[in-house]
Amino acid sequence: MYAIVKTGGKQYRVERGQRLLVERLAAEEGADVALEPILYRSEEAIFDSEGLGRVQVTARVLGHVRGEKLRIFKFKPKRGYKRRTGHRQELTQIEVTQISAGKASRAGKDEGEAKQQAAPAKRTRKPKQETNDDGA
Repeated sequence: MYAIVKTGGKQYRVERGQRLLVERLAAEEGADVALEPILYRSEEAIFDSEGLGRVQVTARVLGHVRGEKLRIFKFKPKRGYKRRTGHRQELTQIEVTQISAGKASRAGKDEGEAKQQAAPAKRTRKPKQETNDDGA
């Protein structure tokens, strides 16, 4: 059983108990965060929006770290242009604690049907009547 989740603009294949580094999340250490599932795979694959609404992927924040330093050097020959900068990405280390696909409750389906019945029927526009501009 695994899921593909989206966080920080990237997609990750995760399983229960897996640890991974993702882009910085706005959560305290030790807090649980919910990740957005894109696909869930167990006996069958779930990737439609209705089915994914029942899938929950929970992870615990283990800590906030910074990635390794990247050196950036810009150079243009014969112009005397040199620039050296660096970058360290802000990351969060998480551990996936739970992946579950809850069953659709009958009560939820009844509520959806009730909302559809309670909604007023769509109005259709009547064609405009042509008027005589002759003044007659």
